[in-house]
Amino acid sequence: MSTHSGSSHLIEIDTNTPIWDRFFTVAPLVLIGTTDPDGALDLAPKHMVTPMGWQNYFGFVCSPTHSTCINIQRTGEFTVSYPKPSQVLYSSLAASPRREVGDKPVIHCFSTFAAKKIQGEFIKEAYVYFECTHFKTVDGFGPNCLITGEIVAAYVDREELRTNEVDDQELIHSAPLFAYLAPGRFAAIDRSIAFPFPADMKK
Repeated sequence: MSTHSGSSHLIEIDTNTPIWDRFFTVAPLVLIGTTDPDGALDLAPKHMVTPMGWQNYFGFVCSPTHSTCINIQRTGEFTVSYPKPSQVLYSSLAASPRREVGDKPVIHCFSTFAAKKIQGEFIKEAYVYFECTHFKTVDGFGPNCLITGEIVAAYVDREELRTNEVDDQELIHSAPLFAYLAPGRFAAIDRSIAFPFPADMKK
């Protein structure tokens, strides 16, 4: 471990091994819903997630060996549920391993409802939902891949919908957001400040 020559307070991290457990980063946490070959629901928590540009595309990092990736390759669709901070325990339990027979017993603890435009399910009481058709999968990120989908339907909890009648800070205060602080922590965000964009900034 050494300091950066241009700044004595910077510590250089060895990039011969993954760096992501050496500091905290802020990320969303979602539950990706897919359908197993026997028709059973599979839910998997993911935090390496992001919009793919300004249009209605969504992506997340997965492993080609995980059932999530295998199911999406087979069915061509998946759901996305953004849980609330109060659902942190269930979100964590969704990462439970499968039994030898292949099923995930913890799934039966979730209350779910069906998607409309694709074959899939969401968890109840989340605040944002996407129905996605598989767009493309990009391999080659070490043992991982990037799965992308086109959002063909989206829903938001009425209490968390942005409108002109409610100030954004008031909305966030009344309906806190679930943030995953990788690695291994979480926070409920209930305060925010408007970002000082330049007046001529464009998307």
